[in-house]
Amino acid sequence: MVLTLNGNRYYRTAEACKQAGISKITYLRWVREEKIMDVALRDRRGWRLFTEEDISKLMAETNRTSEVPK
Repeated sequence: MVLTLNGNRYYRTAEACKQAGISKITYLRWVREEKIMDVALRDRRGWRLFTEEDISKLMAETNRTSEVPK
């Protein structure tokens, strides 16, 4: 469910992760491992609110490649 507050659209964690093609568990692990920064906005219940920009950053991390050491 997309939330609209003050004319801005926000997505909850499950929706943002689905768009990025990862699970919520993967997102939380990346935050814990400091691979990505956690989102800055939360609602009054403490649920994360993702902007379109946050989702774009998450998708970029999802599609990033790195070399595996030999």
